[in-house]
Amino acid sequence: MPLERTYRSFETVGRLAALAGGYVLLGLSLLICAEILLRRFIGISLQGVDEIGGYVLAGVSAFGFGYALLARAHTRIDILFYRLGPRVQAALNLLSAAAVAAVACFMLWRAAATFQRSAELGSAAATPLQTPIWIPQLAWVLGLGFFAAVAVMLLVRALLALRAQGSAGVNAMIGPLSLEAGIEEETDSVDKT
Repeated sequence: MPLERTYRSFETVGRLAALAGGYVLLGLSLLICAEILLRRFIGISLQGVDEIGGYVLAGVSAFGFGYALLARAHTRIDILFYRLGPRVQAALNLLSAAAVAAVACFMLWRAAATFQRSAELGSAAATPLQTPIWIPQLAWVLGLGFFAAVAVMLLVRALLALRAQGSAGVNAMIGPLSLEAGIEEETDSVDKT
């Protein structure tokens, strides 16, 4: 089924992006440490570390949204959720998926417009690095594009599951993980390492 292949591809891209993001954040941490030590002991500064940090945070966060959605790691307040019937749970899960997809698509639309405007104007940061703004915005737009694609794909999968399997299929696919399921998933991931 093409949708399942797409899902698996997104999982792969998400894992690779999360891994790359972790290494980029580690590199940024080392750069910040070097900046602190150089300022403290030698009295010089690596210009633009804070600027680079902002760009890294925007790009890594944007890709992280999609990865967290695939891993069902976004925070959901479910104190009453499990006391509701399966049909109501499925309706709320679908509403949640639709809302996330709408927000992700809106974010992508506005980010793409901002990126396009910055590229057209040749905007550069008013900082010592004078970074052309379209460069970090490109990572931001790509990350939000991944998030939007994942959100829409998960919504479509959930709607297909509703049609084929009813409420139970939707709840199993996009519902929040129960405490037991979360513990089991974490235990499995520890066992694999």
